[in-house]
Amino acid sequence: MAKSSSASLAATPAPALPASYEAALQELEGLVNSLESGQLPLDRLLAGYQRGAQLLKFCRDRLEAVETQIKVLEGTELKPWTQA
Repeated sequence: MAKSSSASLAATPAPALPASYEAALQELEGLVNSLESGQLPLDRLLAGYQRGAQLLKFCRDRLEAVETQIKVLEGTELKPWTQA
């Protein structure tokens, strides 16, 4: 008896998170290009969307962590950055 594709998707482990913000952003950009191409089958579209949501959360969390670190370094108020 063949397994349904939705059952196999549920059993597939989620890919590991990237090592850096830049790696996540690069993967996310490639994923968006693939999704926008319109050439992916439906089950891969769903998996791509889910991975994209995971990568987006990872990037937002990283940006928030950096912002928090900057606030600590600059005090409680986030000051505009100016290049010298």
